[in-house]
Amino acid sequence: MSGAREGVFAHWPNRITMIRFVGALVLFAIFAIWGDVEAEAIEGNRTPFLVAFWLFTVIAATDFLDGYLARRDQVVTAFGRIADPFTDKVLILGTMVYLSVMPWSEPRLPATLVVVILAREFLVTGIRGYVESLGREFPADGFGKVKMIVQSVAVGGLIWLEAFPWGAWWFDLWAIVVDALVWLTLLTTVGSGVTYVLKTRTILAEVDE
Repeated sequence: MSGAREGVFAHWPNRITMIRFVGALVLFAIFAIWGDVEAEAIEGNRTPFLVAFWLFTVIAATDFLDGYLARRDQVVTAFGRIADPFTDKVLILGTMVYLSVMPWSEPRLPATLVVVILAREFLVTGIRGYVESLGREFPADGFGKVKMIVQSVAVGGLIWLEAFPWGAWWFDLWAIVVDALVWLTLLTTVGSGVTYVLKTRTILAEVDE
């Protein structure tokens, strides 16, 4: 009751979640304003992309912080349980959508790949909602957490490539690494989706018995 009287943002975990969400909106504003710059033109002004890289890095890296503080201080709230994963998905998926249409990043992150990733997220969200409506728990598994890490590193890497003035040799080298991470993102995303579907089959079979 005291938490309700104090308000949603009386505790740091919820404040951090909201700060991360606002940071994601600022990141999207940077992409909306400067994202249409051609790859060759970025050479003249990398500042927006440098800001975007560090902003994305800080938001993604602090993903664990709000959850850690909530568990440590025992202030787990309904807002946090909903807003924290929502913010994660807005950050990662929203950034992917922008990267899939901007001229300097689209060749490395085609829209088709983003559609597959979005489809997986919609599928798992629908499955989770249905399973939990049956009174069963459906927490994220280890594969899902690995997927989130790989997605974050790959997306950050795409921005990183344009944020710093690499020489031609270094750019080509890091581009290979980033391209590999993008395809690893697809592999882990689809793989984790398959594990959730198989887990759901097991749960539904137990319910029907």
